[in-house]
Amino acid sequence: MTVALLLLSSMLGGRFGATHRLTLDFIGCMQSGVVHVVDKFAEFKNNYITNWSLQEENKRLLKRGDTYLTELQKYRESYLEARTFEALLNFKKGLSIDPLSARVVGKEPSFWYKTIIVDRGRNDDIEEGMTVFVPEGVVGQIIQVGDDYSKVLLANAPTSAIDAIIQKNRTRGILRGAGSRGYVLNYVLKNADVAVGDYVVTAGIGGLFPTGMVVGTVAEIHNRERGMFQEIEVTPEVDFQKLEYVFIDRTNRKKIIDEMNRAPMK
Repeated sequence: MTVALLLLSSMLGGRFGATHRLTLDFIGCMQSGVVHVVDKFAEFKNNYITNWSLQEENKRLLKRGDTYLTELQKYRESYLEARTFEALLNFKKGLSIDPLSARVVGKEPSFWYKTIIVDRGRNDDIEEGMTVFVPEGVVGQIIQVGDDYSKVLLANAPTSAIDAIIQKNRTRGILRGAGSRGYVLNYVLKNADVAVGDYVVTAGIGGLFPTGMVVGTVAEIHNRERGMFQEIEVTPEVDFQKLEYVFIDRTNRKKIIDEMNRAPMK
């Protein structure tokens, strides 16, 4: 303030010497520095506000993007499920029976006793012994029934055994579950015409499974030096790890078998 008053006084008095010029230069330099600092502060403030706004906008856009991705995944899943239902419906229309569809709601992956749980039970007229299948082929059979749920013994469980035949020549054998290996077809004579790729289907003997349901294809054939039978490895047509929906043949095969066993021989 004192410097400014001196400069003003000298200017009013008509004197503007070297001292005054130095004072003016000093004041100008200070003002220039202050203006530069103020400008830089304003620039920093504007940049900070801009960056903060951009960060907030970026967060908002990322959140919206996550929401869209989630919705897209739901639409994709709904589309795939609709395609699955369409394929199952078309398959059902071509059947001579009227099976009941069921959803797989649980799995018991023990090696010896592979089972799944389906959401159909006694209230849907489900009985033990009924056949379970999908368009690809045999899944298994009902072994335990509750009011709203049932347990299915998978065909590839080591405790499972199915009368089966080689489709091309009707050669018969017993198909046993082999867990992750699929199946093994036993009691097929060595001189039987069997080749890799041959289809294996249910024989219909015993009444539990109807004739001609696809089980799998021949994968390997082992002829032992001793014995009269071949050991045939069969790859399942059904992917047991991906079961979501199945069909249940509500023909009470257990009842049919019991009636057959009680019928008098003529």
